[in-house]
Amino acid sequence: MTVKQLSLPELGDACGDLGIRNVGLWREPVQAYGLEATAKLVRDAGLTVTTLCRGGFLTALGPKERDAALADNRRAVEEAAVLGTDTLVLVSGGLPTGSRDLHGARERIADALGELGPYAESHGVRLAIEPLHPMFASDRCVVSTLAQALDLAERFPAQQVGVTVDTYHIWWDDTAPAQIARAGAGGRIHTFQLADWTTPLPEGVLNGRGQIGDGAIDMREWRGYVEAAGYTGAIEVELFNDGLWSRDGREVLQETARRFLTHAM
Repeated sequence: MTVKQLSLPELGDACGDLGIRNVGLWREPVQAYGLEATAKLVRDAGLTVTTLCRGGFLTALGPKERDAALADNRRAVEEAAVLGTDTLVLVSGGLPTGSRDLHGARERIADALGELGPYAESHGVRLAIEPLHPMFASDRCVVSTLAQALDLAERFPAQQVGVTVDTYHIWWDDTAPAQIARAGAGGRIHTFQLADWTTPLPEGVLNGRGQIGDGAIDMREWRGYVEAAGYTGAIEVELFNDGLWSRDGREVLQETARRFLTHAM
């Protein structure tokens, strides 16, 4: 997503040129290019797919909407398995139209996980609940903290459900380091993502993730937390940023790799 202006073949070529061997994919470009074609492309490029994003949006009230969401998440699990990744990232969903019931929304997520967790495990895939910054609680994700994410995940086996640790969404939370340790002790850190916090936020706020090193977050500090918790997996950079998307994608990818080495290593 950081370089969504690149086609998947262009992304594969650019990663090869820069020596990047891991890539996190989003479902929309994969579906547009073709699932089997994408799987072949990444294999031929020598790339490992670290995660697939995204499943989730599991807070619907109506049975028809709930069934549709579960079906879509099962498809996402199947797509992840074909792509060879063991992790499907979940953005849980916001409040249904007209609802103010946060607790009820979170319980519906738990109910859905009870169905999806075993299905994912049967395909060799783990579900990674991603808490989003509280500014997204109403419309995108009622899970706002790692503590809330872990309270949901810990109802299920760790090989079925864990969490995503994303610096952009949790950097402000002074309880997050302890929750990272809690997640690590339970084997539930399924992926770790970096993005910086810059202000002012753009209108709509969704595409406000800053390039590494441009904002307020100490990336080495957060990397230290997850490594102390036992995480040894890939580190992803996920930037939603209109300014980056308007530039040459290869240039942005090279810059991002350089910033990672400067600010996160």
